[in-house]
Amino acid sequence: MVSDDHNFDRRRPGRSGHRRQGARQVRPAGVTEMVVELTLKLAGAVERAAAEQGVTAADLADVWFVD
Repeated sequence: MVSDDHNFDRRRPGRSGHRRQGARQVRPAGVTEMVVELTLKLAGAVERAAAEQGVTAADLADVWFVD
């Protein structure tokens, strides 16, 4: 999910309740699909960035995602 902080003050009252209700109705399979899609997009971005820097994606990921 992407933050939309610059529009926070313009939101209509009562919309958050609809958003919460919609979130409760999300199927686990739909969440799984979204996670897989985002993971694949992240992997692609890491691979592109690694190629630009002349390193392997695994080495770049080790640097970016240090625990």
